[in-house]
Amino acid sequence: MLRLGEKIVIVADAFEQNLPIGDYGYLIAYDRNPDNAFDYVIRVPQANRNFYVTAEDVEAEEELLVEEAERATREALIDYALSTYNEKLFHHLMNGESTETEELETTSQESMSQAEFIKQVNLRAWI
Repeated sequence: MLRLGEKIVIVADAFEQNLPIGDYGYLIAYDRNPDNAFDYVIRVPQANRNFYVTAEDVEAEEELLVEEAERATREALIDYALSTYNEKLFHHLMNGESTETEELETTSQESMSQAEFIKQVNLRAWI
């Protein structure tokens, strides 16, 4: 359950009320009426209006930021695995295994032979 005054982001519009999806707002009240389908009353400063919304229509801004950071980190690790030809790390990321990614990175770097290392350095020198 969200706290009063918490900054939220509108992620859906279940009842097609023309909510400004993607805009932020603030939770200003809980709707305690049992006959009502709405859970919260939010204030959207950009629209200069209050809206009644369901719990599925809004999400806390902090949670969205954490999800976005995790997604960006995962994409960066996939790019790293592809650029370094690290099959173990790539399969780990794609299959979602529960082992540590740092262990996979260090073992792949240690197992690289001297000839492969020189080849990688020479390739990067031309770029």
